[in-house]
Amino acid sequence: MWAPSQRYPDPNVQVLDPSFNALRLPLASVEQLATGCRWSEGPVYFGDGRYLLWSDIPNDRILKWEEETGAVSVFRKTSWNANGNTRDRQGRLVTCEHRGRRVTRTEYDGSITILMDRHEGKPLNSPNDVVVKSDGSIWFTDPTFGISGYYEGEKAASEIPAAVWRVDAQTGHATMMADDIEGPNGLAFSPDEQLLYVVASRAEPNRLIRAFDVVDGGSKLARNRVFIDAEAGTPDGFRVDIHGNLWCGWGMGQNELDGVRVFDKSATPIGHITLPERAANLCFGGRFRNRLFMAASHGLYALYVNTQGAVGG
Repeated sequence: MWAPSQRYPDPNVQVLDPSFNALRLPLASVEQLATGCRWSEGPVYFGDGRYLLWSDIPNDRILKWEEETGAVSVFRKTSWNANGNTRDRQGRLVTCEHRGRRVTRTEYDGSITILMDRHEGKPLNSPNDVVVKSDGSIWFTDPTFGISGYYEGEKAASEIPAAVWRVDAQTGHATMMADDIEGPNGLAFSPDEQLLYVVASRAEPNRLIRAFDVVDGGSKLARNRVFIDAEAGTPDGFRVDIHGNLWCGWGMGQNELDGVRVFDKSATPIGHITLPERAANLCFGGRFRNRLFMAASHGLYALYVNTQGAVGG
């Protein structure tokens, strides 16, 4: 059974470049908050309620962890094999559903609004991860992972390309922004929203994080390029802090890679948070958005850091 380090600084928080020293807290340790999941994903923090939600995809549920008590409960089941979650600029929960093959918004009264479930009469594949831009537009990835079998959804044929989509906040109109990403997965904007980063989970020979310029007032993407070559690592979901650093769920295949890999805005790896299992996704939360919550395989972990998450993730 995994146990947190009793030493300060925590040896699980590794410095790969001296610049990471400014982001780590010498008196903060990695904490395990929950376990017992089959595949943890999509954490999102609710500061107004002091709780965090995250998805347990194969168990078809969204779980809730309460900051004040540490209690864990089921927030929603069935979740339609929910994966990525975020909040919109009005504080409402936005969720990607594998089995539902849709992106939904949970209203203040608990009712669910479908934001998008098809394009030109054809169903989406299996929406994976989601972020909200400052103009309220909802951006999400739609790979085929959830329809490739029955473990994280229901097996089905893909009828549209795997792509990145944008849903306009005012009109609800959906636009395909990019369909030239090998297995689009996690995504996030730079703090100034001039760049969009997207994980290419099916790139060969190595997984990639691609970067796009956000142009024409946020209505188009340009200059698809490789930002990070993951080499032996496997990026999944990630978030960006206020300084432009990328905090990436990482791992799979080699134990020493499991956890969170941190890159600066020039794509230099600067830090690594070692976990006993692969991290799939993460978010910043807490009162000052300075607590990193990491959804990792069977569990949920947290670490206080000396930075803050950018708004919108």
